[in-house]
Amino acid sequence: MDIQRQLAEEEITNDLRYLQLLSRSFPAIADATTEIINLEAILNLPKGTEHFLTDIHGEYEAFQHVLKNGSGAVKRKVNEIFGNTIRESEKKDICTLIYYPEQKLELVKATETDLDDWYLITLHQLVKVCQNVSSKYTRSKVRRSLPKEFSYIIQELLHESSMEPDKHAYINVIVSTIISTKRADDFIIAMCNLIQRLTIDSLHVVGDIYDRGPGAHIIMDILCGYHNFDIQWGNHDILWMGAASGNRSSIANVIRMSLRYNNLGTLEDGYGINLLPLATFAMDTYTDDPCTLFMPKMSEEKNVKKRTLQLLAQMHKAITIIQFKLEAQIIDRRPDFEMQDRKLLHLIDFEKGTVTLDGKEYILRDTFFPTIDPADPYKLTEEEWDLINKIRKSFINSEKLKKHMRCLFTNGAMYAVCNSNLLFHASVPLNADGTLKEVEIMGKTYKGKTLLDKVDQLIRTAYFEEEESEEKLFARDYMWYLWCGKNAPSYDKERMVTFERYFIADKSLHKEPKGCYYGLRNESRICDMLLDEFEVPGEHRHIINGHVPVKTIKGESPMKADGKLLVIDGGFSKAYQSETGIAGYTLIYHSHGLELVQHEPFESTQKAIEEGQDIKSTTFVIEFNSQRRMVKDTDKGVKLKTQIRDLKELLVAYRNGFIKQNVWKLRE
Repeated sequence: MDIQRQLAEEEITNDLRYLQLLSRSFPAIADATTEIINLEAILNLPKGTEHFLTDIHGEYEAFQHVLKNGSGAVKRKVNEIFGNTIRESEKKDICTLIYYPEQKLELVKATETDLDDWYLITLHQLVKVCQNVSSKYTRSKVRRSLPKEFSYIIQELLHESSMEPDKHAYINVIVSTIISTKRADDFIIAMCNLIQRLTIDSLHVVGDIYDRGPGAHIIMDILCGYHNFDIQWGNHDILWMGAASGNRSSIANVIRMSLRYNNLGTLEDGYGINLLPLATFAMDTYTDDPCTLFMPKMSEEKNVKKRTLQLLAQMHKAITIIQFKLEAQIIDRRPDFEMQDRKLLHLIDFEKGTVTLDGKEYILRDTFFPTIDPADPYKLTEEEWDLINKIRKSFINSEKLKKHMRCLFTNGAMYAVCNSNLLFHASVPLNADGTLKEVEIMGKTYKGKTLLDKVDQLIRTAYFEEEESEEKLFARDYMWYLWCGKNAPSYDKERMVTFERYFIADKSLHKEPKGCYYGLRNESRICDMLLDEFEVPGEHRHIINGHVPVKTIKGESPMKADGKLLVIDGGFSKAYQSETGIAGYTLIYHSHGLELVQHEPFESTQKAIEEGQDIKSTTFVIEFNSQRRMVKDTDKGVKLKTQIRDLKELLVAYRNGFIKQNVWKLRE
């Protein structure tokens, strides 16, 4: 026996228990060899297209459109396939149909004079597009993506060429029969959805799905049904996760943010949160208060009635004061959070209408505080306690919110490493000299990767731990800290100046100094250090962030540190677009390279359907691969190579008699 064979047999003996388990899935040599051939073939397919988005902030229409068009990937495919063979207007119509098949079909049927001819042309065009987008996948993967009712027909159309004389009539008969049996509409919808699904292999959402925009719940519904995605939690997501876990301060912040941007749809329509007690309390408490400082933002755009606006402002003020009181309770019981400077109500001189900060006196813009006792300013009134507890029950008992939280936890984490890219929403806390900052949590210190891992664990403890243990209570409070704490990797700013922005006119107090990470991330050495810390492999590796909007209008670039770090928060949220000058960045990573896509504001889904208006986007090639990147070059490829090695060990075990083939299973 040669040495190599002896070593192989020794290794097999050590792994025998695992190989016996593997043999249940591959009970014979034929099964194992077939799977090896299949996996080897997959390794040599082009890598799937990855799509990166961040800071969506409830803008569900823009999100939905960018998802449907793959940040321009569908349009690019249509241009490649049809080139100059059809007019630009026809290519635009094909794209709109792919994005919104049901709505576009209704418009076509209302205007088209020869519908059967339109069906015939369109079906052939969609087959071409579908053949193109499915070409980088195995037949089995495409088959798993197919709608059951049309699976066989679509397989026939995708894998047969109409250029072959013997097949031309066969394919034409299939298409014409689809039309004659009145199934064209359903078939077109199925084909369009399949094209969307196959264009993007995986989606990465780098945080902040919630707040500001009107439809975070709609975005979560879309994500919960998406074929392959992951989420790196942002501070706004964690705020909602904290609210869902029962943290009263997080609940107050969630409601305040919703009222500030006049976006109660997610709370009331999406999750059934009952805000009637808050409305009643606010009307009673602030009847004669104009609540001018608390008028919702962007209310003019939404044509809100004056009476409704006044009520929203009253509710906004009521929950803001409750929030300050609730936060003070956490600050007092968690001195290790080091946030005593965020307790400001006791610094108010209620008679003079001023507040003293750092030895300087400032005039308050609003001095009507009927629920604050100057002798004990952080004590909630009996009505306030009753109110926040009622709302807390609504959050904890909302079935839709529970469903979306499960989705966030199952598919989410503080960070991800994928195909040489390190994804996290905001920051990894650093010292001024660029070293990893040590952060104390429950008496122990953490930094870098271990810090994010610990934070991830605490978030899960806060939501899932059933016993009201000390760690559970701490974790629930820590969820709020992650929203606004200076050493929180999801925030990492010196302070959140909510009180100052509402009540003090001096804008110098409105600044929130950023942590060291945000300046140091411009340096290549810092990015390399962080990529090493998180064990990110590869020659061309990147960090991908969101959180801080890139002010393109002022010449700021989303590319930092010679392209090693990409910040793709460009203003998806309408609330940020005046600062950024654009409507967001997205990132596409396909087999040819990495592309940054800059988007103009999206007008509406209605205009996209009726007028074929796509989001105007500009694409920048960040990296171009001289050779196409294949599956074998990806993280998936590493896993497949491991599977192939295990299967080859199983073959040796079969051939040397360590494991017997399952004859009975073979006969079945």
